[in-house]
Amino acid sequence: MDRDRAALFDVDGTLADTNHLHAVAWWEALRQGGHRVTMHAVHRAIGLPGGRLLDHLLGQDRDRSDDERLSTAHDTLYGTYFERLQAFDGAADLLRKLAGDGWKVVLVTSAKSRELAALRRAIDADDALADTATSDDVDEGKPAPDPVEHALSLVGVPADRAVFVGDSVWDMKAARRAGVTVVGLLCGGIPGADLTGAGAADVYDDPADLLARLDTSPFAAVPPS
Repeated sequence: MDRDRAALFDVDGTLADTNHLHAVAWWEALRQGGHRVTMHAVHRAIGLPGGRLLDHLLGQDRDRSDDERLSTAHDTLYGTYFERLQAFDGAADLLRKLAGDGWKVVLVTSAKSRELAALRRAIDADDALADTATSDDVDEGKPAPDPVEHALSLVGVPADRAVFVGDSVWDMKAARRAGVTVVGLLCGGIPGADLTGAGAADVYDDPADLLARLDTSPFAAVPPS
């Protein structure tokens, strides 16, 4: 088992074109709760679990009594998009290519179970997945390494035999803290310099770009067993 390889993927903004939908839903939820937060700030916080996102945007010393209502408002607003979610071009092909090459493909996401089900329908590549790991499975979500470490434990692969693909600085930090090589994608809207500064070994435009250059990407540096 320790010679297996793991391809770990964030989902929102990495495989599915959803970051801006999340940003709008959080912005509106916060507005309804009386909080004025810029869309730019909300966008850069996407990828954090709900509680951490609110900490990041509103401060850790805030009154937390309204947190559940804010999260519920976001979930309700975002849920209106479920039937219209779209995967990025090449997302399913990338997952299937890696699985076909013997990689254990695992989704590592902050999405809740209902959201993840909608995302998986949009990506339509369940046949390529070995497992999924969510923030609900661990004590701390991204940027803590816990979700990545949990994903590795699900498939029994050591960190030096894994590559993580994500689109946010939180993805980069979580994977680096877990000792995993990280690849950044620009399709989530975060600048490449921010991703490399947070630990990305290389940066690609989107799943299709990574797929086209897979043979020269960090994936190629992990030999098969």
